[in-house]
Amino acid sequence: MSSQRGNVARSRPQRHQNTFSFKNDKFDKTVQTKKINTKLHDGVCQRCKEVLEWRVKYSKYKPLSKPKKCVKCLQKTVKDSYHIICRPCACELEVCAKCGKKEDIVTPFNKEPEKTENIENNPHSNCRRSCRRNKEESDDLDFSIDLDDSEEDDNQID
Repeated sequence: MSSQRGNVARSRPQRHQNTFSFKNDKFDKTVQTKKINTKLHDGVCQRCKEVLEWRVKYSKYKPLSKPKKCVKCLQKTVKDSYHIICRPCACELEVCAKCGKKEDIVTPFNKEPEKTENIENNPHSNCRRSCRRNKEESDDLDFSIDLDDSEEDDNQID
């Protein structure tokens, strides 16, 4: 027996050889599993990212059903599982959103997806934003024309 004292030689090979790797979506092909597999873990340090990826890989990741309380601002704004700090606080303090340590953030938070969600929800805001862009572009054009006029005035003075 292997538990005997002084018995270090094993007489048989390992019983379970693990000939194939575990697939978390082999039998569970639900929408929730697909969302979990495609989730991008951003705003965390390297170690926390590896932990979260391990949880996803072996079907241990459980998404939040409702937002959790942030430990910095004490608001219920934490929407990612296993995180303790909300996105705005983590960005402002430049800390890992999962462990709260001031480590190197592997992938910083991406604020563009949040904006696109808001745009999809409010079709009227698209119109307003395009109008604002047009005004800004026209302001930029006017600004460049003013610069050109001032340069011509300088040339005329000489």
